[in-house]
Amino acid sequence: MDILWLAILGFLLTGYFVLGGYDYGVQLALPFTARDEGGRDESARRQTLAALGPFFFGNEVWLIGAAGVLFGAFPILEGTLLSGAYPLIVALLLGLAAGKSALQLRGRSASAFGRRVWDVLLTAGGLVPAMALGMLIGLLLTGVPLRGGHSFTLSAGEVLHPFVLLCGLSTVLVFAAHGGAFLALRADGRVAARGAAFARRAAAWAMIAAVTTAAAGAALGVRPANAAPAIAAAFALPALLAGVRAALAAARPGLAFAATAAAAALPVVATGLANYPYLLVSSVTPGAGLTLAESAADGATLRILTGFGVVIVPVILGYQAFLWWAFRGRVARPGYF
Repeated sequence: MDILWLAILGFLLTGYFVLGGYDYGVQLALPFTARDEGGRDESARRQTLAALGPFFFGNEVWLIGAAGVLFGAFPILEGTLLSGAYPLIVALLLGLAAGKSALQLRGRSASAFGRRVWDVLLTAGGLVPAMALGMLIGLLLTGVPLRGGHSFTLSAGEVLHPFVLLCGLSTVLVFAAHGGAFLALRADGRVAARGAAFARRAAAWAMIAAVTTAAAGAALGVRPANAAPAIAAAFALPALLAGVRAALAAARPGLAFAATAAAAALPVVATGLANYPYLLVSSVTPGAGLTLAESAADGATLRILTGFGVVIVPVILGYQAFLWWAFRGRVARPGYF
């Protein structure tokens, strides 16, 4: 049962990285897709946000679902991770709040200056959560300072570890490419063209960042419990990003979006496999950490939760499929935002 719920947790987190990832990517792309040679292009800016609008809040259901699974199926992991990594968790939540609020409020602002302020917050609301998520991945790979019991406290040096920061930067760039590919697929005209150009540039920088991160991890002695998934990811990620550039050059935005989606999903899958059977690896004691068996709820609780999971997971999938079907066309003109 605990393996089943670990798979459900991984599925929900992977879905969040893929679907929430293009949310953040479009926010990061906004300053580039909504400008032309003459400066700000308000019509293009509103079209960019209109392409994202129907999905912007719905994608967060994957994060809520993952938090619910952590709370119910892995209470020890939830208490240990959220309290120990609170600086990054707080940054993630503040970024989410800033981005969601800015999207709603910019359309109600009557002044150009007000809209610029909300646009800055909107872009920051993409950058900060993307960086925080990538740094969390980096921390899970380097390990956390588990000492007595099931708790840890991060120092500034551990949060700002070079490998952790590089993981954050790589995630930002992968999400940026993902957002650009989303605009190339969903938007029309100049916004789609600018999104494709932005995705190509972001994918090139993400390839460099991914290779640099892998090299830094090897040089700094980052050794997960299982090296093979981490090594495979180090080769797969640049290959996927190269595929993004090739697909966009061939005017195949659907294929490019599929490749960026796989690139966004890869960190979650690779980290889970690299750390298994640990959910948290200790950076203090080699070969130790918080295992799956230790962190999972008891069997009776998991059996009860399975009854809810059988219903809720298909509902989430059905909702997401309907959302994409209902808004399957390209956005050709500015919307409310």
